[in-house]
Amino acid sequence: MTKSSNAMWGGRFAAGPDAIMEAINASIDFDKRMARQDIEGSRAHAAMLAAQGIISDSDANAIREGLLTVLSEIEGGSFQYSKALEDIHMNVEARLKEIIGEPAGRLHTARSRNDQVATDFRLWVRDQCDAVDSALETLMQALLGQAEAGADWVMPGFTHLQTAQPVTWGHHMLAYVEMLNRDRSRFADARKRMNESPLGAAALAGTGFNIDRHMTAAELGFDRPTSNSLDSTADRDFALEFLSAASICAMHLSRFAEELVIWSSAQFRFVVMSDQWSTGSSIMPQKKNPDAAELIRAKIGRIFGANVALMTVMKGLPLTYSKDMQEDKEQVFDAADNLMLSLAAMTGMVETMMPQRDNLRGAAANGFSTATDLADWLVRELGMPFRDAHHVTGALVAMAESKGCDLPDLSLDEMKSVNEGITEGVFDVLTVEASVMSRQSYGGTSPIRVNEQIARWKEELK
Repeated sequence: MTKSSNAMWGGRFAAGPDAIMEAINASIDFDKRMARQDIEGSRAHAAMLAAQGIISDSDANAIREGLLTVLSEIEGGSFQYSKALEDIHMNVEARLKEIIGEPAGRLHTARSRNDQVATDFRLWVRDQCDAVDSALETLMQALLGQAEAGADWVMPGFTHLQTAQPVTWGHHMLAYVEMLNRDRSRFADARKRMNESPLGAAALAGTGFNIDRHMTAAELGFDRPTSNSLDSTADRDFALEFLSAASICAMHLSRFAEELVIWSSAQFRFVVMSDQWSTGSSIMPQKKNPDAAELIRAKIGRIFGANVALMTVMKGLPLTYSKDMQEDKEQVFDAADNLMLSLAAMTGMVETMMPQRDNLRGAAANGFSTATDLADWLVRELGMPFRDAHHVTGALVAMAESKGCDLPDLSLDEMKSVNEGITEGVFDVLTVEASVMSRQSYGGTSPIRVNEQIARWKEELK
């Protein structure tokens, strides 16, 4: 069944859309999330039209006050959305007309839904960048708290998930602080680049009305108006940059989530996860599953997918606006929701997890983790070329492995059987505590360097 008329499209179409066409064409079910941004943009546009003498002050005031009424209805939950009106823009405008009458029809002067949606979406993504930045800072503070509590706690450092060298718990926590800070910089960089206003580009070519785009840009907190009307309505780089930054951030969260899954297992027992962030089993009463970490690890699939999906939508579109671009928002909304949820869950886990100091230290002492310290000692004390020291150390590791012990458990005579120059002093470097204390190069794992970095981050995150 078709409708006999369509008020929104006016005189061009005699009949309204079929129900299926209406369903595929409508975006109100998801773009209503941009209601506040849409109303902000419309209020700024009305003020500019009046300032330029394009509409009267009385009409502009009626529009601006009426839009506040619409916003209060939306935020209060009493607003009735209509799918027949397609999107948030037309739903707001239709309700505005019911409230203030004829002046509402003047609001759309000198603009199009093309520049309107581009502006709304930029405002929404910009707000989301700010929200993510705040959530990242909160998580960094939680990691910093863990780092400060265990700045000198020894744990194994891994390569290939094999014990490599001893590191400190504080150093490991600070590694994620560094990652997340880069995430913050990516979102900040994307925010800076997207902070130009498309409003006033109209459908694609600009407008013949004497508008002031700098005024609306300033009113909405943009640095400047966009410089090319075609690009203004065609561009979705800002959304893609947000998704790209979100994907890298989610990857970092997923890596840490994977470590928490491993560390909380019975085989590792490096951390005990709070009951708040764990679940049990319906059949195995002993189980305590790190489900929150596992779900964060999985969320990255949705965020990566959103990035790929929007890239695919945009890749073949000629300038300027095509209806394909209606498919931009759901991807971004979903990615933003899941990133914020993951950040909140990770913060909760970090704040409440309990590292097991003795287990961390015990694991650090296994797997010949101080072999590199032995090789370095041979270089320093015996003047041995590193490659020769590497060979001698390898032979000692093989000896210890055959005896079922670790390097510090070998006797001096056993060591001398491999290289006569080895002295009692070698045992001073074979403890895990001595190993981490020796790593005092800038950025190293020594508690001295770790505490310096903790102090720096505490200052930066004030």
